[in-house]
Amino acid sequence: MPLGIDKSDFLQEKNKKLERDLRTKDERIVALETENAMLYLKLAQMRSSLQCSREEVSGLQSQYDSETKFRQNVIESALKFKQELESIKRKLAALQRVAVDLPIQFQNDIKHANSVVQRHRHLFVSQTSSLSTMQEQLSQLQGSLQDITEQHAKEKKRRQELHNVLMELRGNIRVHCRVRPLMDFDCGGEDTKMLGSSGTKSEVVVHYMDDENVCVRTTKHNKVFEYERVYSPDESQEFVFDEVQPMMTSLLDGYNICIMAYGQTGSGKTHTMLGSHKNEDYHLRMEPHKDEGVIPRAARELFRLISEKPEGTISVEVSVVEIYNNDIRDLLSGDPSAKHDVITGADGSLSIPTLTSSPRTIELRKQLVQKKVDKIQDVMSFVQYGLRMRRESATMVHEHSSRSHLVVTLTVNSQAPNFLSKPATPSPAPDAPAGGRDRRGRSLSLMTTASFESPPQSPIVPSTPAVIRTKLQLVDLAGSECVGMSGVTGVALREASNINKSLSALADVLGALAEHRPHVPYRNSRLTHFLQDSIGGDAKLLVLLCVAPAQRYITETTQCLGFGQRARQVQRGPTKRRLPSSAEKVGGFGKASFR
Repeated sequence: MPLGIDKSDFLQEKNKKLERDLRTKDERIVALETENAMLYLKLAQMRSSLQCSREEVSGLQSQYDSETKFRQNVIESALKFKQELESIKRKLAALQRVAVDLPIQFQNDIKHANSVVQRHRHLFVSQTSSLSTMQEQLSQLQGSLQDITEQHAKEKKRRQELHNVLMELRGNIRVHCRVRPLMDFDCGGEDTKMLGSSGTKSEVVVHYMDDENVCVRTTKHNKVFEYERVYSPDESQEFVFDEVQPMMTSLLDGYNICIMAYGQTGSGKTHTMLGSHKNEDYHLRMEPHKDEGVIPRAARELFRLISEKPEGTISVEVSVVEIYNNDIRDLLSGDPSAKHDVITGADGSLSIPTLTSSPRTIELRKQLVQKKVDKIQDVMSFVQYGLRMRRESATMVHEHSSRSHLVVTLTVNSQAPNFLSKPATPSPAPDAPAGGRDRRGRSLSLMTTASFESPPQSPIVPSTPAVIRTKLQLVDLAGSECVGMSGVTGVALREASNINKSLSALADVLGALAEHRPHVPYRNSRLTHFLQDSIGGDAKLLVLLCVAPAQRYITETTQCLGFGQRARQVQRGPTKRRLPSSAEKVGGFGKASFR
């Protein structure tokens, strides 16, 4: 360093220069950093722009692909449309050719149609007269058919009336048959879903044919039975009674009537005679019920007919009897177990004098003391009381099997005309002397010569009115049963044995009557003895056969229908009309002589 120069000044200068350089470099660094930051920001913007460009390019590529595909489809559709257009052009050319030929073909068709119309017009004109003739003939045939139908109905009704008259003249027993519908218990242990199916126990073998014939189909052959009336399973209680109703008029005309239900156990006898077991009161109502049986309907009809007669001229008594184990038991008495006997009267009529009949008093009927039975409710009250005493038990065949024969008897007492009244013997005057003479010594007996003297002053004794007594017997027989099928033992077995014996005795009686044997075994059973008047010809008798349609009962059904055939063969002679005790029949013309 040259002498005389201050080093501190030199260093300071150099230091300042270095500081300036340092500041310059720092500023350069800051500027570079700022520039770097700007570059980074610009780089980020460029990257974002690049990403957007890529996405835009991708979208444009997708759009391009879609447009390309659409263009391809358009090209294919255009080709297809071009082909179709070519086809349409060909068809149009064909149609044009047809259109050219169409007027000619149309004219030819019109000509042909005109010729056909002309031909048919001629045929129509020619057949119109024939049709008018046929219509007239049809009207005549319809009129003739209507006349023949009406004539047939009249002739059929007349034939039935003549048949009934012939039956009455012969004294034949009228037999009706009722086929009940299938019931669940007919399955006999089989599935109820198989009810009525072929080959099962419940298969239907009894078929309703018409109102006079019933057919039983067996393995060998078919048997057809003919009766006065046959009821199908669909016919109601009311319809059945409509056939019975005319007999009620005969009751008031002086004839005894007996209606008897016969059949095996469970065949519907009690339902037919009384009504449904579902109502223990047997539908005792003021108005008739659809399930009412013959007994309540007969009582209704009887009191309806009585209401048309002069008041006080007819009275009715009712008795309810069961024949149990061949013993007659009065179900209206205080002691139903007491036994009764049938007594033959002087005139040959049968009666049971120990029976209770209304209006006698028993504890049940205190409200009816000294009153006549004059309405259906009174009769059915007695019947209900008797039914509570009647023997019933359940068997394998029927839940409510009757173990006795039930006989409901309505006795009608009708006043006969006054000229039939029996004159009473006049009593002597109070102070008449012994020997039947008055104070003047004249006899009080009837004089045969006329006298001008004044008649004796004796008290007037009214004549005894003549009474005609007729009976309506309504019989619900116990059902015949096969012991092996019903499964009864002990007491029930004894009951079944007595039931079958009494029904067998009834068949024997009908057989004897049909064959005109000199001896008819009425006394072989209490049942036949008790019903001797009705069976033997002193009553109009109707037997209602009740049969079940199932295969398992075919033996009993065939036996029941055979019983009805034998009953129809019985000819008892004309039914006798009841007369008061003061008159008797003379000859066959119904003249009366007076005692």
